[in-house]
Amino acid sequence: MNMIIGGHMSIGGGFRDAPARARDIGLDAMQVFTKNQRQWIAKPLNMEDVHGYMENMKKYDIKITVAHASYLVNLAAPDDEKFKKSIDSMLHELQRCDILNIPYLVFHPGAHMGKGEKEGLKRIVDGLNSIIDKMENINARIAIETTAGQGTNLGYKFDHIAYMLDNVSDKSKVKVCMDTCHIFAAGYELRSKEGYEKTMEEFEKMIGFENLKVVHLNDSEKSLGSRVDRHAQIGRGYIGKEGFRNILNDFRFKDIPLILETPGGEALYGEDLKMIKEILGGG
Repeated sequence: MNMIIGGHMSIGGGFRDAPARARDIGLDAMQVFTKNQRQWIAKPLNMEDVHGYMENMKKYDIKITVAHASYLVNLAAPDDEKFKKSIDSMLHELQRCDILNIPYLVFHPGAHMGKGEKEGLKRIVDGLNSIIDKMENINARIAIETTAGQGTNLGYKFDHIAYMLDNVSDKSKVKVCMDTCHIFAAGYELRSKEGYEKTMEEFEKMIGFENLKVVHLNDSEKSLGSRVDRHAQIGRGYIGKEGFRNILNDFRFKDIPLILETPGGEALYGEDLKMIKEILGGG
C-alpha cells in the first residue's frame, strides 16, 4: 500500500526551492509555515517566489503542501487582545494559503490559561466562528490539530475536537489533523492491535475519518499518557515499530498526507523514510 509521506520543510530561502529538496529526500508531500511562525503578520508574499514554487510543485511531483499556523495563535486565550490577534493572524495565513494554493492550515486549538476546559472550548468555537464569518472568499480550510495536553492546551481528547466540529457555524470549513505523538502522549494506545483498533474506533465515533485531512507522523519521546509533547524519530520512541506498523498498514490513511515533524528535520528525514520502509517490509 502506497502512502503519501511528507515532511515539514524550511522556507528560509523562499518557497521556490522546497519542492526540489523534498523530492531529493524522497518525500511526496510537504508542510510549511507561510511566514515566520513567531510573527503575527508578515509582509506580502513575493509573487515571483510563489510562481517558482508552483512550477516546482509540478516539476518535482509533490502531491500536496499543507501549512502550519503560527505558534502564537491561541483561540482559547482569555485575553481579548491576544484572542483578536489570533483571529486576525489565522485569517492572514488562510489568505496566504490561497495565494500558494495550499488547501489546509493546521493549527493548535489553544490553551485556556487557567480558565478551565469548558470556557476554553467555548472560546475556541467563538474564535473559529469569527474566522468562518470572514472566509467567504477563502478556499483554504482550517485543520484542528490534536494535542498532547501539555499545560492547559485543549484538543488532547477526541471529544474536545468533536465539540469544536459540532459547534462551528460551517463544518465544511473546519477539518482535523491527527498527530501520532500527541494522541499517544494524551493517552491513546497505538502499539497493540487491540489498543490501536480501540483508539481508531473512538476517533471514528467522535470525529470521523471523513474529517481527517492531515496526519503528523511522529514518534514520542515520552510514555503513554505523559501529556508531554516531545517528538522522536520514527520507531525510536515509545510508540515504536509496532505502533507505526499499525498506522502505516491502515488503509484509512492511504490518501492522507503523513507529515514528518521529527527531530533533525530535513537532515534526518531520510532516516525516518528508511525506518518506514523497514516497518512496511516487516522488519
